[in-house]
Amino acid sequence: MKIRFSVVLKSKEEMGLTPVRCERIPAARVFVFALLFCLSSIDGWAQQNDQQQMRGLDEQVQQIKSDVLSISAELNQLEEKLLYPSGTQVAIFIALAKGDQMRLDAVRLQIDGQLVAHYIYSFKELEALRKGGVQRIYVGNVATGDHKLEVLVDGKLESGADFSHTERFTFRKEEKPKLVGLTVAGSGGNPIALGEW
Repeated sequence: MKIRFSVVLKSKEEMGLTPVRCERIPAARVFVFALLFCLSSIDGWAQQNDQQQMRGLDEQVQQIKSDVLSISAELNQLEEKLLYPSGTQVAIFIALAKGDQMRLDAVRLQIDGQLVAHYIYSFKELEALRKGGVQRIYVGNVATGDHKLEVLVDGKLESGADFSHTERFTFRKEEKPKLVGLTVAGSGGNPIALGEW
């Protein structure tokens, strides 16, 4: 069995095809296209670079904030050491007696006849004192020796009755810092008790 093939060659015109002319793309068009492509990639690179710079700036700002806070804390400590040297320093603290439900409104302190502190309590501060908190009401300087402390406490008792009481104490200041604690109780025989801490 033999198979025959025949090949017929026809021209493009005979097949109905029109010849396509290939034009050369001018070099200027290629250059413009390449330039636009590069500019778009540079824009993306620039945006990424800007984001990295912003992150870097944010980190620097956070570092500066933390440095400022630590410097501020150090300055406060130095200021306290300068203003209240340990040889002349006296600190007075206020606490409520355990379980006492009196409403403490205000406390006034006088040392050697001079008013050194007058404090009015908010609801939150009173709640903190009722839960066992202690407030440093005064820090100051006094000379060594004996001193008179006068404490005036205003408030309301648990029954709703007004409470106002004044106590006078004497304390001795020595060369070291002096810590004085005052415990306030609305009920009981001793409404204001002096203690050394």
